[in-house]
Amino acid sequence: MNAIARFFEFEKVDTTFKTEVVGGLTTFVTMAYIIAVNPGILSQAMGPELFPELVFATCFSAALATLLMGIGANYPFALAPGMGLNAFFTFSVVLGMGVRWDLALSVVLASGLLFLILSLLRIREVLIHAVPAGLKHATAAGIGLFIAFIGLKNAGVIVANEATLVGMGDLQTGPAGLALLGLVATAVLMSRGMKGAILVGVIGVTGLAMLLGVSETPEAVFGVPVWPEHLFGKAFDNLALAFDPALITVVFAFLFVDLFDTMGTLVGLSQRSGFLDHQGKLPRANRALLADSLGTVVGSIMGTSPVTTYIESASGITEGARTGFASVVVAVMFMLALFLTPLIESIPMFATAPALIVVGVLMMSSVARIHWDD
Repeated sequence: MNAIARFFEFEKVDTTFKTEVVGGLTTFVTMAYIIAVNPGILSQAMGPELFPELVFATCFSAALATLLMGIGANYPFALAPGMGLNAFFTFSVVLGMGVRWDLALSVVLASGLLFLILSLLRIREVLIHAVPAGLKHATAAGIGLFIAFIGLKNAGVIVANEATLVGMGDLQTGPAGLALLGLVATAVLMSRGMKGAILVGVIGVTGLAMLLGVSETPEAVFGVPVWPEHLFGKAFDNLALAFDPALITVVFAFLFVDLFDTMGTLVGLSQRSGFLDHQGKLPRANRALLADSLGTVVGSIMGTSPVTTYIESASGITEGARTGFASVVVAVMFMLALFLTPLIESIPMFATAPALIVVGVLMMSSVARIHWDD
């Protein structure tokens, strides 16, 4: 324990082993919804039979990237496949543009490699500062609107309509009603400051759906993790095609969103935790950016959409987490979650809809920081 304290410099930031563990567990609970939500979104493009493999890809890439952040940069920031980026992958690239999912993974790998190069050359920081703040906020707001829209669609609250493009769904059906109930419950819990409110909402809707017979109960709770044999390495197969003129814009779209999402999150978390120096810059920023870009590269190889830093890390920071050991705790929890794959697989799509809507609305709030008169 003393060796851990020395390595992560507990005394320097006035923290303790217990505080870092509590902070790490708090962060994990607040972002654990991604373990079910990410496979749920990506399986709509790849096929429901790959859901268990996508759980592995999600947890492994999140664990590795978060571990790199903790050990390499010594920050209590957790990473996982990004919300918005997974929706863009599924609904815009695969289902919208008709790009095969294996080719789309190659596109993600290409963007991750470019991301890594920009980080190594320190060009990424220059780009971040060069883009107007209003554009960064607008990007986050647009992605949030898109995520909330997908959540409403998955819940059946909105449906396609030939006359108006979007119409109201049948709210008297079980899935739509339970999703709206979960949305209200999640909002109430969040307003009362409950840690992990989004996860509780997902679990609550799932349990209620099973009790009412709207969805099936799981055959098992624990199980052996499912290796992503149909996903692993697929990103390499068509890597050359990812730089085709028809797809290069998609590569840059992934790069653009991941770039500003990560930096915006890092700056926001650092301001809240007091990590910024007197010039307003983040020490060891390049190490943090490297952890993020390596996470995207590894994630694409495992079979998932780009990995990014999660704003939910703020919950652990609020509990006192100040070092990378909290990130190590998060990484361990993601790996342990792999043994709950049968339970995660039983979570219906409409149960994760409240998480999508809430996260989307939170991201949309950045629209208030745009200077509309500029």
